[in-house]
Amino acid sequence: MPNALIHETSPYLLQHAHNPVNWYPWGEEALAKAKAEDKPILVSIGYAACHWCHVMERESFEDESTAALMNEYFINIKIDREERPDLDHIYMDAVQAMSGSGGWPLNVFLTPDTKPFFGGTYFPPVRAYNRASWKEVLEGIHKSYVEKKNEIIAQAENLTAHLLSSNGFGIGKAGADVPFSEENLQVIAEGILLNADTEWGGFGKAPKFPQSFSIQYLLRHYHFTKQDAALKQALLSLDKMVDGGIYDQLGGGFARYSTDNEWLAPHFEKMLYDNALLVGVLAEAYQVTKNPKYADTIRQTLAFTEREMLSEEGGFYSALDADSEGVEGKFYVWGKAEIDDLLGADAPLFESFYDVSEQGNWEHVNILRILKPMDVFAAEQGLETAAVAQKLAAAREILFQQRSRRIRPQLDDKILLGWNALMNTAYAKACAALGDEAYREMAVRNMQFLESKFTLPNGSWHHTYKNGTARIPAFLDDYAYLIQSYINLQEITGSGEYLTKAEKLAAWVIEHFEEEETGFFFYTNKHQQDVIVRKKEVYDGAVPSGNAVMCHNLLYLSIVFDQPSWGEHAHRLLNLLNNAVTRYPGSFGVWAMARQLVTKGMVEIAIAGTHAKDALPALLAKFVPNKIVQTQETNSAFFPLLAGKTGVGEKTAFYLCKNYACQAPFLELETLLANV
Repeated sequence: MPNALIHETSPYLLQHAHNPVNWYPWGEEALAKAKAEDKPILVSIGYAACHWCHVMERESFEDESTAALMNEYFINIKIDREERPDLDHIYMDAVQAMSGSGGWPLNVFLTPDTKPFFGGTYFPPVRAYNRASWKEVLEGIHKSYVEKKNEIIAQAENLTAHLLSSNGFGIGKAGADVPFSEENLQVIAEGILLNADTEWGGFGKAPKFPQSFSIQYLLRHYHFTKQDAALKQALLSLDKMVDGGIYDQLGGGFARYSTDNEWLAPHFEKMLYDNALLVGVLAEAYQVTKNPKYADTIRQTLAFTEREMLSEEGGFYSALDADSEGVEGKFYVWGKAEIDDLLGADAPLFESFYDVSEQGNWEHVNILRILKPMDVFAAEQGLETAAVAQKLAAAREILFQQRSRRIRPQLDDKILLGWNALMNTAYAKACAALGDEAYREMAVRNMQFLESKFTLPNGSWHHTYKNGTARIPAFLDDYAYLIQSYINLQEITGSGEYLTKAEKLAAWVIEHFEEEETGFFFYTNKHQQDVIVRKKEVYDGAVPSGNAVMCHNLLYLSIVFDQPSWGEHAHRLLNLLNNAVTRYPGSFGVWAMARQLVTKGMVEIAIAGTHAKDALPALLAKFVPNKIVQTQETNSAFFPLLAGKTGVGEKTAFYLCKNYACQAPFLELETLLANV
């Protein structure tokens, strides 16, 4: 018989709906039952594409004897971390405080009033990996709760107090304004480069995550300083990822991270947000270098996104699982014999280029990767580069078609507001860099979908959507990324309506999320009651901090709408995080880019004239990371930057401004850019 999860829409929760464990979703029914029966709560958090979540389900949650213990001793709650990131953040912090590490599956034991007192990640069915078995944990927690309840309650109170006190970690005390200097930006760049892997790209040792924010900072640092070391490491990191196994050489798109230093063996799940963020940084790399490799990777990744993660309604799904047929990576890997059969005489060339061997390059199978540039490889083979490229492309298509017949990884088909906004921004950046009109159309269509499905009459938005229903109040990240996507949409369309929507949303966030004492924003809105702590997330992790993105948004909108108080708000946030950003730039990359904007100043560009919008593509193709671009419209008087701007006769005029004081208009785009 199914448990209470059967009525949920989350694919992760539905995966557990037929477990013998009496799972509940997070909600009043389960929480009230825990209090009524005076039982501790087991909260188990994961997500649909999580490999070790599947392992623990098979080993423990599908086992009748284990489920019997869980049902007798606990009220069991399953949470999809992507549906309820607010709860995940709180209980992940608790487990990290207790054990020094975290991850998923996250298993946390709470008192009936939802305060944590013990937890961990994966627990094996029998003692292994220096970990107690899951049954031992269950028995031990039950015994302690029965015999030492007062001690457990005291421990939970202390841990909750710690969560409250650590909520402002990294945030300094208010004081005099910190001077933003060129020297400070150089210290940040050197801090990032200090952790760089100069052989294989990226930063730090395995497991290696893309760290797109650090790459982006280095690209921008090169733009402002022309320091080759910054550009070299940024491009090396992108090149090694694009050539590695973390990138799907047949179908496009990036996996979540690499388990080794060489980007060979990924953790095979593909997340929407990773691909959005990497498309954005690849777009900037293409603007800087015009290297067709980056343009090709953008096109392949967005083709994958549209083919496998786009709903008929125009929203993007969340993720693809790492596993198929219960085996991690099985959908993506190859045996040499299979490639030999498919490619015949062309197999040796393909296998040599993509590092395919009889013994395999990973667990006796092969993950396709590139170890040499194609022109170098072709020269070694005594062949023309174009001929090699043509043969490899034909071979890839044969393998791709064969792979499409395999059993596919599961799709997590919930649609999240924030992750869609990140992908919307990625499409806008791809449109700007490559000039592809189809990307602009996709961004506009996706935004229309979000506006039609996620909004409420009172101005608020929902967080998640599936099967025609949107639910769960949106979080700070959702709003911050949405405002950012509106700003980017305005730039590629020239339509000021997107800016007015961004302004309205920013005011909403300030009203409902701001902590007045510091100016930072809580993760949850002020009306949400089912969390023990209102967290302030300031670190840039797998996705950017909502606070960091709001800092960027406020800087931009303060100029566009002549709202100095918003600019002062952004400066206040940067002042309070000054030491943390400087000392730990790898954890504060988006904040570091805000420091760049404040230090270098914003370049305000107004385009006026009858054909003003026609000039947008050529301007957007250039890399000017600190620009604000507005295009003259019928309502141009509403925007201070556009007020009084006109074309010169029949010609489009480009105005270069700062603090609304503009130079004489330029009539040629190249002349304008030479003065930026």
